[in-house]
Amino acid sequence: MSETEKKYTPVSKLGEFGLIDKLTTGFAPVNASTVKSVGDDAAVIDYDGKKTIVSTDLLIEGIHFDLVYTPLKHLGYKSVVVNLSDIYAMNAQPKQITMSLAISSKFTVEALEELYEGVKLACKNYQVDLVGGDTTSSVTGLVISVTAIGEAVADEIVYRNGAKPGDLICVSGDLGAAYLGLQILEREKRIYLEHPDVQPEIENAKYLIERHLKPEARKDVIRFLKEIELKPTAMIDVSDGISSDVMHLCKQSGTGCEINEGAVPISQDAYNMALQFNIDPITCALNGGEDYELLFTIEPEDETKLAGEYAFSIIGQMTEREKGVSLISKAGNRHPLKAQGWNHFTG
Repeated sequence: MSETEKKYTPVSKLGEFGLIDKLTTGFAPVNASTVKSVGDDAAVIDYDGKKTIVSTDLLIEGIHFDLVYTPLKHLGYKSVVVNLSDIYAMNAQPKQITMSLAISSKFTVEALEELYEGVKLACKNYQVDLVGGDTTSSVTGLVISVTAIGEAVADEIVYRNGAKPGDLICVSGDLGAAYLGLQILEREKRIYLEHPDVQPEIENAKYLIERHLKPEARKDVIRFLKEIELKPTAMIDVSDGISSDVMHLCKQSGTGCEINEGAVPISQDAYNMALQFNIDPITCALNGGEDYELLFTIEPEDETKLAGEYAFSIIGQMTEREKGVSLISKAGNRHPLKAQGWNHFTG
């Protein structure tokens, strides 16, 4: 049977509870703390004295994702991962998620099953349990709400407010790739709408596109920091762009900071693509967002502990609040660093 001949099931045929049963079949709990999962009025979780960490995110069609170029399976995966990233940014371990949907009549049961395939893959890869959620109707489009629940020992939790002047600013991985992946997808969408027969030119941009459509939360970094017994003084995940996120650390910690332009990690793929778009690569790295790397501060004496298998970059240091927030250019000039990352209310 061809794709055009395939029969699709309207959600109304199953009803709310039938849909929930169909979508959540196969989500078997893997954590001992999950006492009761999907199927009752509420989930039951027992953390045996550990602290509970909770984070919630909304993803709105037309604001956070575009289904013209976002596969539903990728969207399901990403909707889980972006929440887990917040838990890791607290130096905690995610254990459970809840997932709620508002869906319009354009979505069939089969489409939602594809979305949940991505959810299931994320749950498997990160060893978290789906323990509940809700579904309702939407006049237009798709709304996804995910709540992530994690656990941590009290004295291991890392907040945004622990940095001190002199602390080194570190970041995992590389920056700006997700933003450039989005620019490529938006470009190809415009071309497709004008010329539907033209094939997209994305073969040389797989890394950048994957960084946007299917990001990964850095659970490996949290595991590594624990292994080397290094507890950051402050931490945040890079969701809105370094320029915005480092300011959150400064505001909460009561400090200023200096970011060294030459130390900001940018992949060669991202660097080359930025030039093709006539954008300064450092602008993409500082303001792009959605990299979901971990930005954290450490005491100077802990710098030697970071040597090893992971690619960490020391991109600056915290300063006294009075010095403000600055970018030190490659030429050694000081410029005020402005928060130009994603703003949820201006786009």
